[in-house]
Amino acid sequence: MAVPGDPPNGTPEGIGGGDDELRPDEYRSVVFDEDFVRAARLQEFSAEERMGEHARAVRSRSIWSSGGSAGRGTGTPGRGARQGMLLVLLIASAFAVAVYLGVRNPYVPPAGGNAEPLSSTVVPLAPSAAVPGGTPADLYAHSPAADYRTGAAGITLPAVRRTHHFTESQVLAALSIAKDYLVQSSLDPDVLSGSASRPVRVLLDPGQLAQFDESMASPSGDGRHAATGWLVRFDPHTAALADSRVRVSGTLAFEEVSPEVLVVTTDHTFVYAVRGASGPPAGADTASLFTVRRELRLRFDHEDLTSRRAEVASSYTMAGPQDCAADPAGSFRPLPAGAGPTTVGPPASDPYASGHPRRTAGLCGVMDPAAAPPDPSAQPAQPSQPSRSAPSPAGPQPGPAAAGPPVALPQAPPPPASVSPLR
Repeated sequence: MAVPGDPPNGTPEGIGGGDDELRPDEYRSVVFDEDFVRAARLQEFSAEERMGEHARAVRSRSIWSSGGSAGRGTGTPGRGARQGMLLVLLIASAFAVAVYLGVRNPYVPPAGGNAEPLSSTVVPLAPSAAVPGGTPADLYAHSPAADYRTGAAGITLPAVRRTHHFTESQVLAALSIAKDYLVQSSLDPDVLSGSASRPVRVLLDPGQLAQFDESMASPSGDGRHAATGWLVRFDPHTAALADSRVRVSGTLAFEEVSPEVLVVTTDHTFVYAVRGASGPPAGADTASLFTVRRELRLRFDHEDLTSRRAEVASSYTMAGPQDCAADPAGSFRPLPAGAGPTTVGPPASDPYASGHPRRTAGLCGVMDPAAAPPDPSAQPAQPSQPSRSAPSPAGPQPGPAAAGPPVALPQAPPPPASVSPLR
């Protein structure tokens, strides 16, 4: 049976028309419209173009010139081409931004930060009497530190409240860091003996590390590089701890000085039982007390609180009893038990010398005797009895201007008995 489109006399011989051959009606669903032609990857040159000097009859169509809405023969990109161009542009822009931020991130702070250098003052206290000696327990019991707490328990935190720009948890973090700094710089046995400084260094702002390292390597009393301004340490050739249980008492306070800075102020007294480095072992009755008063001012910003570090802005330290002739910038040298007061002042300073002057030259205090425990070897003074002296048999001789017989003057009353001051 013939179908529409077949030749009227049937299919000529020699032309395949079997079931396994493709027939023209299989292409009836394909519509060769204008969009189909534009979508072809190959495009035939027009008759006019073929008349020119072209070696090829067709040309490849680029994706930039394909599309369904552009006019034929125009160079305007189609819709799909415009989307592709936009996607490539976005990818290139994102890559360029990523490279820029990787090379120079504007949110990364410069190395070293904005930390200010430490300003420190160390004042040695010379004894005004002989340094009392004894066992650490007896010395503590008869000193003003008898009621002090031991170790870190003596560093108590105040009531915590939020400020205008710092939350309660941030204030608590600042106080905790300040306490950690006091514990590591004033109570750590390795730091006190001078064998370690890293426990203090890890708590400092990166901007102060160079100053701290220089202070540890080459301490100087210039107000910037005193090792004893950062921490408490004893000269290992002179003194050692006789009791590791240090007595501590003091206060902490905080205040917000700017929207970005919180300041914690510490004021603590540390009392150490020390002995000679080559003397009897710890616990002997040759120990003495060495008192250190430290006032620190610590600054914190939000980044410091996150990293658990502090910026030590200022340090004021009084320590004694020690000799004022010894420079306390590097380490403390406590006077041993039985040592008497010294009249030697601090080292002389040459105002004509070049280099950095010793700014703390001349700073030397005298330790109040009430701050030291009583000397057990001292005996209380006995009141003296007045002595009655007989009157002189010879009366006073008159002067050259005196006239008439000699006059007997009344005898002066005996001096009153001396009274010992009450203790």
